[in-house]
Amino acid sequence: MTRELTSNALFSAFEIRSLRLPNRIVMSPMTRSYSPEGVPGTDVADYYRRRAEGGTGLVITEGVAIDHPAAVDNPRVPRMHGGQALAGWRHVTDTVHRAGGRIIPQLWHVGPLWGAMVDADPAVSMRPSGLWGTPGHTVYPDRYIERASAPVRAMTEQDITEVIAAYVRSARNAVDAGFDGIAIHGGHGYLLDAFLWESTNRRDDDWGGDLVRRTRFPVEVVRAIRAEIGPDLPIFYRFSQHKQQDYGARIAETPDELGVVLGALVEAGVDVLDASIRRFDTPAFDGSDLSLAGWAKKLTGAASMAVGSVGLTKSLRDSGVPEPADLSGLLRRVDEEEFDLVAIGRLHLADPAIAETIRTGGALPTYERKKYESRLY
Repeated sequence: MTRELTSNALFSAFEIRSLRLPNRIVMSPMTRSYSPEGVPGTDVADYYRRRAEGGTGLVITEGVAIDHPAAVDNPRVPRMHGGQALAGWRHVTDTVHRAGGRIIPQLWHVGPLWGAMVDADPAVSMRPSGLWGTPGHTVYPDRYIERASAPVRAMTEQDITEVIAAYVRSARNAVDAGFDGIAIHGGHGYLLDAFLWESTNRRDDDWGGDLVRRTRFPVEVVRAIRAEIGPDLPIFYRFSQHKQQDYGARIAETPDELGVVLGALVEAGVDVLDASIRRFDTPAFDGSDLSLAGWAKKLTGAASMAVGSVGLTKSLRDSGVPEPADLSGLLRRVDEEEFDLVAIGRLHLADPAIAETIRTGGALPTYERKKYESRLY
């Protein structure tokens, strides 16, 4: 088992711009909320250090609030602005680098989902057309949906300009804090994704209408970040079909439509497309076994990353305790170069050395949500 996995493509090196990884295993972003007043402390640094020491090729931090007042509602989510927070991040990056690891932050603006984590006034939220989105299959409670569904004012041109500038400032802050690249959260119904989704973007100006115009805002964010950070550091971009508002929602009904969105993002400066789905190997479109990450790579030629219940038999939203899953299908897809990187979430909480566990053929842990999400292990 050890020899097989060591020679597998999963444990081959990967290089994108200046980022050089020893293997293809990535720690997926997971909100932990252990940064009081948005400031990551020594416990956060040690949390990420343990994953680097455990052999993970790349750590992507939990979502980090950009420098905008409506970015994230939870004060315990880390932010990428302010002297104390940036000093905290410098300690995090130094700690991970001393352990031989590489780390990038996921920049985050929740957009319409302001108030989903804590009780906060929905009127503060940034929404392309003032809409929360049509509720569907969701885990949010009725009381939140009722409150959040009330329309608020649509984003103005000034709002759009200010949010783009906030992304740029935060990306610069991240580079100055020693990160090895930038990740952008552009999925799940949050702000960037809200411009792509017809249910939340019903504008009829240059920022909405057809799919090309709905893509413009995330493209401008990427383009502005690329101009700020230069050509050396990579940009990862998380996208999804599903939304927190409705797990059945889609931004693309066909591969061609998906190609419109992803092709524009790659042209603007994205290097790695982080394809978020509840199960990484679910076929993205009828008539093909290709995963969402597989389609992202096929349509654009860019590197892609698979994520979603890797190593588990159940997705996050399914009931019951997920059992460890057979990895043979994952390894086959990596060997066949369907996608380039594999992001592992919950198993990284259960086992900081999950990369080494997989490499040596060890037993995968059983994930117990209450146990592993209640502390920084």
